[in-house]
Amino acid sequence: MQAEEDAEFVGARVEAGLRAARFSSPPSSEEFAASIEPKNVPAVFHDVLNGSAASSRWDPLHGGLDYLLEKVGPDVAVEAMMSSTGHVFYGDLRSHERVSIPFSTFMHSCKSYLGHLNAAGDSSKDKAIEEEPTCSEEMCSAISENSEQLYLAQVSILNTENKERCSLEVLKVDIQEPIFLKGKPFSSINFWMSRAHMRSSTHYDPHHNLLCVVAGCKKVTLWSPSASPFLYPMPVYGEASNHSCVSIEEPDYSSYTRAKYMKEYSERVVLNCGDALFIPEGWYHQVDSDDLTIAINFWWKSRIMTEMLEHMDAYYLRRILRSEDWWIQRWTK
Repeated sequence: MQAEEDAEFVGARVEAGLRAARFSSPPSSEEFAASIEPKNVPAVFHDVLNGSAASSRWDPLHGGLDYLLEKVGPDVAVEAMMSSTGHVFYGDLRSHERVSIPFSTFMHSCKSYLGHLNAAGDSSKDKAIEEEPTCSEEMCSAISENSEQLYLAQVSILNTENKERCSLEVLKVDIQEPIFLKGKPFSSINFWMSRAHMRSSTHYDPHHNLLCVVAGCKKVTLWSPSASPFLYPMPVYGEASNHSCVSIEEPDYSSYTRAKYMKEYSERVVLNCGDALFIPEGWYHQVDSDDLTIAINFWWKSRIMTEMLEHMDAYYLRRILRSEDWWIQRWTK
């Protein structure tokens, strides 16, 4: 069963024109702008980060945790997501909370976890690395009890709208902008890291997204915007309107009857170190991350979003589209 979940697949009802394109090497910026981005269909690119400073310096299996500890320093605090549902991180505020922790504390926790992983295959358990996190007794206790439920999600390296949020700006020097994104006006560049295996809930982003795996592995399941009726988006006026109501662990098909067709309309891609995935604005995606996986992502506005005159225009557009979904749902029950 696990092998099946780890493998790539394309659902039986995914139209050929909506399947992710594959590129063995990164395209030019001209090719991306002319024939990839305008299609608004996902695309997988290999060897995007190979040779970059991040891929060689951040790898947890080759001293990357020590490098990040030294590079960021002991005093930088970051926001982490703490899940109340185990290793699954749902978008609604009732299922997780954001906690401020020292970046160094999370790195020490990862080092300890890596040491235990190494010791698991060794007869001498005392070879496990035991680190002393630098944090308050209360914070250390909370992290110790919930360490497998912590996830560094969307920690800003670059944020054009709020530079004060860029707690990891010091890492930007290690990031090589993918050649095919040259000239893009990025809204943000973010750092993502899982200590242990984790799952994100199904959601879409309001920007075009390039997700790049620096170390480890991610499995990303994709749905086109046209599959929205089968995903039961949360109310558009709620705090997580870009998330699906359907549980990825235990879907309730009695309440969400159309959700039983979700897999048939989905495609899963596997991203290894150096790979990148273009996720167009509005495409739903659900992400599984292996132990000690590090990624960065680049967000930039799509053409339609840059043409919105007022900040509420996107909200009104989604209300209109959601009302159309309601009619589709009414006649497909």
